[in-house]
Amino acid sequence: MTFASTWSDLSTVGRADDGGYRRFAWTREDHTLREWFAGEASARGLDLVTDRAGNQWAWWGDPDATPGVVTGSHLDSVPGGGAFDGPLGVVSGFLALDALRARGFVPTKPLGIANFVDEEGARFGVACAGSRLITGVLDADRARGLRDADGVTMAEALAAAGRDPRTLGRDDETLRRIGSFVELHVEQGRGLVHTGDAVGVGRMIWPHGRWRVELRGQANHAGTTPLADRRDPMLELAGLIGHVRSAAQDAGALATVGKLRVDPNGVNAIPSQVTAWLDVRAEDESAVRAVLAALRDYAPAEESWTPVTVLDADLADAVAGALDHPPRLGTGAGHDAGILAAAGIPTAMLFVRNPSGISHAPAEDADEADCLAGIDALTAVLARLLS
Repeated sequence: MTFASTWSDLSTVGRADDGGYRRFAWTREDHTLREWFAGEASARGLDLVTDRAGNQWAWWGDPDATPGVVTGSHLDSVPGGGAFDGPLGVVSGFLALDALRARGFVPTKPLGIANFVDEEGARFGVACAGSRLITGVLDADRARGLRDADGVTMAEALAAAGRDPRTLGRDDETLRRIGSFVELHVEQGRGLVHTGDAVGVGRMIWPHGRWRVELRGQANHAGTTPLADRRDPMLELAGLIGHVRSAAQDAGALATVGKLRVDPNGVNAIPSQVTAWLDVRAEDESAVRAVLAALRDYAPAEESWTPVTVLDADLADAVAGALDHPPRLGTGAGHDAGILAAAGIPTAMLFVRNPSGISHAPAEDADEADCLAGIDALTAVLARLLS
């Protein structure tokens, strides 16, 4: 199977007219993607296992006999997301396995390819939900009660997708099977553009989190309520956005208000409430905390938090040793690799150059030659780790 043919199988799933993707967890699109993953595993004679959170694992060899080396990523997207964020790592995992088999390679350990569910958290608001659940970072009761924009709980979504929400929870059996994890991912910035390299090795993941802010007012008629008599939370929202920007600039952090819910959300109605979601990231945790301290009057409620993740140095050296002096990059983007690393699993990352430097948008990109270089790099890394 070639990169072009395998990639084209995914190209239409959840794609909008503007070229962006909408692939949310436990939706029809997600079902199609999971069926695609199962089909790729079956075509290669791999054993398909689904864990307590719904993450999919395709195994070459028996991970219950000895822990294996795992690669892969996720297939879901943010609203209007790009094609490469997540799927590139899954496709590359399957094609790296093909390359190992084509050369007659006989592994000394099992090789697993993973598809993590709900990595983006676009539907229920908690990023890396699949890996957070199996590592116990995300409480199962809390997860079942999370609601999407239509008020559907995760438990209801799971049941509608044919899964039992009671299975959610930490999954020690799955974790025992993972000896090490190497995630290939499109770079979500321009680091490799600046170095001129097709592939780089991850060094660390910045601390980052999400917070929710509730702004309350009084619903009223837009055509009959004098301005002086209004309690309009949209005005407070405007102030919040300005405070977020200035606090981030002062702290040397990145902060974004990127999601809103307005009630009742009518053109001719003054809102009764606005809910805003805040994303804050920085290379140093103190900068994140400084932003939150500046916003304490808004009482932001934490929805998820990931501390700084320094990826396994020995594994990173092994990954770099399989390549030709690759650059080492830090990233402000969160990944399932970071959740597994925080759980004590030796974890490394490979990044593939993104010529646009844009991610979470239709302009996200990767040249086929760079994707093939990424597959070659991943193949070399897996061969070293499986020998």
